[in-house]
Amino acid sequence: MMPKLDPRQLADWQIAEAAEPYLRPAADIAAELGILPDEFIPYGRLLAKIDASAVQRRLGTGTHRAKYINITAITPTPLGEGKTTTTLGLVQGLGKLGKRALGTVRQPSGGPTFNIKGSAAGGGLAQVVPLSPLSLGLTGDIDAITNANNLAMVALTSRMQHERNYDDARLAQSRLTRLDIDPARIQLRWAMDFCAQALRNIEIGRGGPMDGFQTGSGFYITVASEVMAILAMASDLADLRARLGKIIVAYSKSGKPVTTADLEVDGAMAAWLVRAVNPTLMQTLEGQPMMVHAGPFANIAIGQSSVIADRLASKLCDYLVTESGFASDIGFEKFWNIKCRCSGLTPDAVVIVATVRALKLHGGGPAVLAGRPLDPAYTGENLGLLEKGCENLLAHIGIVKRSGIRPVVCLNSFHTDTPAEHALVRRLAESAGARFAVSAHWLKGGDGALELAEAVCEACEEPNTFGFLSELSDPLSNRIEAIAKEVYGGDGVTYSDEAKAKLAAFEADPSFAHLSVCMAKTQYSLTHDPKQVGRPKGWLLPVRDLLIYQGAGLVVPVTGDIKLMPGTASNAAFRRIDIDTATGKVKGLF
Repeated sequence: MMPKLDPRQLADWQIAEAAEPYLRPAADIAAELGILPDEFIPYGRLLAKIDASAVQRRLGTGTHRAKYINITAITPTPLGEGKTTTTLGLVQGLGKLGKRALGTVRQPSGGPTFNIKGSAAGGGLAQVVPLSPLSLGLTGDIDAITNANNLAMVALTSRMQHERNYDDARLAQSRLTRLDIDPARIQLRWAMDFCAQALRNIEIGRGGPMDGFQTGSGFYITVASEVMAILAMASDLADLRARLGKIIVAYSKSGKPVTTADLEVDGAMAAWLVRAVNPTLMQTLEGQPMMVHAGPFANIAIGQSSVIADRLASKLCDYLVTESGFASDIGFEKFWNIKCRCSGLTPDAVVIVATVRALKLHGGGPAVLAGRPLDPAYTGENLGLLEKGCENLLAHIGIVKRSGIRPVVCLNSFHTDTPAEHALVRRLAESAGARFAVSAHWLKGGDGALELAEAVCEACEEPNTFGFLSELSDPLSNRIEAIAKEVYGGDGVTYSDEAKAKLAAFEADPSFAHLSVCMAKTQYSLTHDPKQVGRPKGWLLPVRDLLIYQGAGLVVPVTGDIKLMPGTASNAAFRRIDIDTATGKVKGLF
């Protein structure tokens, strides 16, 4: 039996390490789910991949589908408000109620793991484990995506060099046709799964004619790669293979898109991803199954775990809990209008995670800086600050209600909260038409999440009128404006000259006009400006660029100063991560 662990006295990594000897073998969890031995791909005792295609073929199109629950949040502080912890806690709480529950979450990126935010494994007594493999590459999916992306860049840059150095006859000898790639219109970048601001803008090909094509280039973090978005959105291996061939890497000098299929590299990219297409099976600290698959950020990408994992899991349990990145204006909006279109699954309940400390920040409290102690304003009772900050919560309740779902507000409790603060948030949430529950899953695991689990079960039985914000047949500009106005609460949209020109071209092109809109926007505000907390009024959303992810089926409006390659802070987490040389165990992860 697992020893009693107190998260107030132990770091997350210490809890995970203490629990590891008591975790259930992955083979036992898979068998309990009904996974057959030939559908189970072991990676040691505690990890396995599940052959999703084999399970789907065996289960077919049966009528069973789990109750589908999405976890989202209010606008977070830089520390996050505990969506993953709540996802884990809810799965554990449902387990305590005797429900067959399963969770699907994204794989942590090395960028935040070694930077400020940490591993995204949950925390306290609500974690997905084992922690070290999860945080350090897991079963290799992100490495495979990095390699597939960079192979496309190798194909593109080498083709540019050969077309420069060879005449048409010599190209023909190499079985190549001239694509006439415009070096000023390269769309693809290199990928790396760290926050490396020094690589945002680089120059490649310096040297002689045999050292490549000299041009400007750069890196984005792997989770922002279109290849990652494709893994998250593909329905199966065949769909993934087809989508990879549609990636636009550049344009020719005549303005024609140049794709990975034109470079004849799409098949080799798919070869890197054959194993990555299958979800990884893990578990909560209390032994419930979790599927980990894909890892895109919500501020610069789709921000969802995979369609493949959700479709598979929906047939293997009675309650499926999935998390969307950041707040409801970003992650839930993309779940609502992009992921649900791709998966065909629609939610039965939506949980909005809030914390007293974040609501106080939105009420005008002092700045919260990662790595520094909280100001006393956040650890002492202040009902005036809290009530003012609840305007942000009310905005997120409105966003979820706009989708046709009555949300459950989960107050992720901290030991510094007071009963009066909890009562105030409950009163305001319920007056706005939401259900409400306080959860202490961080401190007590599933036992602390029973109130939340009961509220979610009730919500799942309530009929809803879920529907998309816009139709894909609506003009692209109308759909962007609908998100800005009806989700973010802005007064409209402005475009840079470059974005305006691209918008006109995309709306005129039938292959682009009906792609889904996937906004790139700061997570720290309902607006494009991270300094604008609370519920700002009277502002316009500035779109500075529009990107096309044709393989993923997305148009990406880039707003404000958002970057596709984050930067590493001075007091980064890597300074505290190390190993025990006697055992080889990793310490310091959080």
